[in-house]
Amino acid sequence: MTTPVTYVSKPSSARLVVIDSFVPVPRGSIAAAPAPLNWPTKDPQDVLDYQLDIAPAVVGNSGDVIATLGVSVTPANPNDLTVNSAAADGTRAVVWLAAGQAGTVYTVTLLITTTSGRTIQRSILLPVLELSVPPIPANAIQTTAGIVLTDQNGNPVLATP
Repeated sequence: MTTPVTYVSKPSSARLVVIDSFVPVPRGSIAAAPAPLNWPTKDPQDVLDYQLDIAPAVVGNSGDVIATLGVSVTPANPNDLTVNSAAADGTRAVVWLAAGQAGTVYTVTLLITTTSGRTIQRSILLPVLELSVPPIPANAIQTTAGIVLTDQNGNPVLATP
């Protein structure tokens, strides 16, 4: 007898960003703006989970977790990056993102409120690049060893029909 399998979705830590603007600054020093937050590059065909951990903002308040989560993406044109879903796991916001135009850097803004009433808004950069290798055209010129000849831009040199 077979039993249906129930899957538990666990976000990947490979795309986790932790806010760092709550680090104390020594007295007498000048606080510098932190570097922009960013996630690793995404391929337009990827549908992946991305996380933002707000734990540093609620240190000392162990029961304070994410209550609401709003997500916006810019630019927001047809065929641009889309939000498939958004959820919270304690102090981590989990956003599933799909699509996107290759060569575009998107800004994903998360507006978070916690159960204690804190409001945190952060924008995270997400570059989208074509990471997949396109198929080799049938009329590409190859050496006797099977290596495809390419031009200076890495495009296959094609035989004329």
